[in-house]
Amino acid sequence: MTQVDFYILDEQAQGDRYGLACRIAEKAWQQGWRVYLHTNYPAESRHLDKLLWTFREGSFLPHALTTEADPGLNPVLIGDSADSGDEHDVLINLATEVPIFFAKFERVAELIDHDPQIKQEGRQRFRFYRDRGYSLNTHNIKQ
Repeated sequence: MTQVDFYILDEQAQGDRYGLACRIAEKAWQQGWRVYLHTNYPAESRHLDKLLWTFREGSFLPHALTTEADPGLNPVLIGDSADSGDEHDVLINLATEVPIFFAKFERVAELIDHDPQIKQEGRQRFRFYRDRGYSLNTHNIKQ
């Protein structure tokens, strides 16, 4: 069964959930996992694509948008469609709703920052997973 982790940025933490997504994607990739970052819209996917090039000086994270990528050559993919392709390792969800394909992933990361709307949507997703019996972990991020 899919493991679901909620990462909640502390009120005093710097940055937002996009920066946190980059850090989690980098860590997962370094551990040999393939990563799919799911967003709401193409503009949000493009923003994340740019951020992955600049989020940390000296870092390199091989990634691409699903609309422009050969999945076999890119271990980190970014997309906003209702289909995640053949990916099944780590899903980092930045969308407002639970993606219909989430259960095929071994791990799901839900990212919550300071925005009240994001918090409310996160609570709804938490209830969705909990009500269906998924194992949930919560990580409070202070940095």
